[in-house]
Amino acid sequence: MIPVELVGGRGEIPANTPMMLLREQTGQHRLLPIYIRSVEAAAIHDAIDGTEPPRPLTHDLFIDVLDELGSTLEKVLITDCRDHTFFAELHLVTGEMTSVVSSRPSDAVALALRCEAPIFVDDDLLNVAGHLPPADDAAQAEDIIDEFKDFIDHVSPEDFATD
Repeated sequence: MIPVELVGGRGEIPANTPMMLLREQTGQHRLLPIYIRSVEAAAIHDAIDGTEPPRPLTHDLFIDVLDELGSTLEKVLITDCRDHTFFAELHLVTGEMTSVVSSRPSDAVALALRCEAPIFVDDDLLNVAGHLPPADDAAQAEDIIDEFKDFIDHVSPEDFATD
């Protein structure tokens, strides 16, 4: 397991598809881009900003349920990518018992940010799907974060409507 951190997200051109970007915390600082939906992008942004809605949204509700059950989110593990779909696990602890629950990576990251739980990527997955950062990594990361913030600042409920 390789520890990673969320460094941002953005709308990928030309379709403006939201994406989260995870970065290896040590070593080569490889990047792992994962396409996500707008709803999860907004949930991740809310977690980063510490926004608390008047009533719990899905991720907040999940955290409330964990608290009521005496459970904690120990860690998130991004495990695999099959047919361009990433998979993740929530590692939950309740007393002496540990449970593993399958999750979308975007939901897992949104929960990890709210719980301050560490995020890991499977070694083999990062070896296959990870990308070395460009030489101007710091500038590029800032650009990505700025694009993600711009996307979140301009997203509206109509963007989530389905026809």
